[in-house]
Amino acid sequence: MKQPTPAFTITLDGKDLTSKVEPRLISLTITECRGGEADTLDLVLDDADGKLSIPPRGAVLAVSIGWDGEGLVDKGTFTVDETEHSGAPDIITVRGRSASMTKEMGERQEKSWHQKTVGDIVKTIAAKHKLKPVVGDALAKIAIPHIDQTHESDMSFLTRLAKRYDATMTVKESNLLFMPIGKGVSAGGKDLPVIEITRADGDQHRYHVAERESYEGVKAFYRGTGRAKRKELVMGGENNRNIKVLPEVYATEAEARAAAKSELTRCKRGQATMNYSLALGRGEIRPELPAYVSGFKDEIDATPWLVKRATHTISDQGFLTGLELEMRDDPASARHRTNFRRPGK
Repeated sequence: MKQPTPAFTITLDGKDLTSKVEPRLISLTITECRGGEADTLDLVLDDADGKLSIPPRGAVLAVSIGWDGEGLVDKGTFTVDETEHSGAPDIITVRGRSASMTKEMGERQEKSWHQKTVGDIVKTIAAKHKLKPVVGDALAKIAIPHIDQTHESDMSFLTRLAKRYDATMTVKESNLLFMPIGKGVSAGGKDLPVIEITRADGDQHRYHVAERESYEGVKAFYRGTGRAKRKELVMGGENNRNIKVLPEVYATEAEARAAAKSELTRCKRGQATMNYSLALGRGEIRPELPAYVSGFKDEIDATPWLVKRATHTISDQGFLTGLELEMRDDPASARHRTNFRRPGK
């Protein structure tokens, strides 16, 4: 079978630079994260002849990746925020972050939110940064009596709020996404395709499970009334055995319950993890896609997985995809399986 050839396109502020970049390419790496972190682009180019210009910070790069003769996958836009020239031999390294992840979202703020829903908060912050809010229906309705944003950026605040309700918060192509983790549903409410990976698809893997990370319950504290200065509740866990204790004291019982439930779900997902390197990159794989694997040990194959991070690299080694998987806590969310077409097939 003919070995497939990696392919990509890249534009700078709308100008197609693919033909100029391709002969100089040392490596192109796109790292896609679940939330709270920007997707990143690392571009390393050969400048041995000294003829390359260093792109200015703030320039916008748009990148698509895939295989020659097949449809390329649009990986979005990235704003250049770091550049480096080194040698010898001379090379230029360009680093970019998701273009919609504005600088202002990282600036610290002072604000109190009172009698708001999660949807209200996300919409207000999205409008402030000229983004379109996309919030999961159940999350949008959650009422928050009071929460303080103290010397905290909008990005950090939303990340903290997402963690409390076991959600993912990220910015993609001018959309501020606030969605439940691992439910197998897109921002538009459609089922996400389920990826299937065999051992023959890759050349390296690492499966890890640890008993010390297997909490059976989570304890949270909240402010009581009257003489009771502090009350507690426990989600999961029988006979208070192997309990994880949250350090924060929440304003209400409902908030403490939500935080404990979310942390217990995260603990379950983290009980088993798997890193996997695909020999032939698959640009369509991204965080939050449900996954199944086969060809490993029975307990590995039986585990429903969730993509936590995807790293796509094009270099002289070809086009490779590295995956970080964690155990999916709601396998019933995968209503169907869709085999993505393998490169060259």
